[in-house]
Amino acid sequence: MTIKVVFCWSDISGYMAACWLALHKLPEVDVFVVAFQARTETAFSDQLMQGIPCRLLDIQERQDTNLIKRLVLAESPDVLVLCGWLHKPYRQLAFTSEFHETGLIMTMDTPWWGTWKQHLASWFLRSYLQRINSVVVAGERSWQYASRLGIQPANIARGVYGIDYDAWSPLWEKRIQSEWPRSFLFVGRYVPIKGVDVLVKAYQIYRSQVSHPWNLVCCGQGALESKLEGQPGIENRGFLQPTEMSQVWQSAGAFILPSRFDPWPLALIEAAAAGLPIICTDTCGSAVEVIRPWYNGLIIPQEDPTALAQAMLTLHQEYAELSIWGKRSQQLAAPYAANIWVRRWQQIIHNTYQANTVKKNPSKLVNEQLN
Repeated sequence: MTIKVVFCWSDISGYMAACWLALHKLPEVDVFVVAFQARTETAFSDQLMQGIPCRLLDIQERQDTNLIKRLVLAESPDVLVLCGWLHKPYRQLAFTSEFHETGLIMTMDTPWWGTWKQHLASWFLRSYLQRINSVVVAGERSWQYASRLGIQPANIARGVYGIDYDAWSPLWEKRIQSEWPRSFLFVGRYVPIKGVDVLVKAYQIYRSQVSHPWNLVCCGQGALESKLEGQPGIENRGFLQPTEMSQVWQSAGAFILPSRFDPWPLALIEAAAAGLPIICTDTCGSAVEVIRPWYNGLIIPQEDPTALAQAMLTLHQEYAELSIWGKRSQQLAAPYAANIWVRRWQQIIHNTYQANTVKKNPSKLVNEQLN
């Protein structure tokens, strides 16, 4: 039996494309993706979705509730995956009568911070969450939030995201074939929430403390790009497609993510898979899963240029250990490989379909098992 699953997603990305493609190759699962075309700040190529049955929505279409409903109805899904609750046209699908017989999965990566808005969320989202069969969270912090929303632990699974681990893992071996690079790397949007301004200040402090400072390579684009220009030692590569990034990752000696807020940044997972030591702030949700202080990286407070500069200095001084730290990073990233993601999601989809079938029509499941 083949289960038809439709993902209603936000922006496309290289990591999710790799996961969807791997899932699409399974004969037991028929995949279709409705997603946004890339935003200006990321500008991922639509070619990332090559080989994946999909419909990408432009800026106007993504707000068209009737269009989205028609697109999903045309696929007749057994299981429908909705990314969170923020995008109203997706959220409204849970209340569409045509999908009352469809298994519903909600994904979330928002961490629990205990804000008053989060305390009220279970009340505002009650009717929506009551229609959801399963919730898949990114990591431990979002598991805590899902639990506080009233989702039963038996209906919460971990592992929203995965990466193309096989594309990243050879980079450590290539890196150690010569002298380990003496450089820092930042990959992300050039926006305040990513702490780009903090990064520039910290790098200036770091440069003042050593006689032979490492370069800082930055890849991305955004409103704060001007802060990188004309800064000694900072090299702005701009936004690069995933296929253009391999040499950049290989040439890096350590990765930095100084975010002010980052629910579950995949950049940390990719950096770890690439075999890099990592510096990040404690607001980066995925640090819980892939960073172990003084084992493969360092975790610092947000908005603290002095602490970030000290972390950069520490890696500079621990240069002889960086290849070891990088290898440890790969071990922590390995569970997020696309092939593992597929096995995880195949089980989640199957369990959701089965539980929903039993709930709606017990005799249907019995007949399918007999056949």
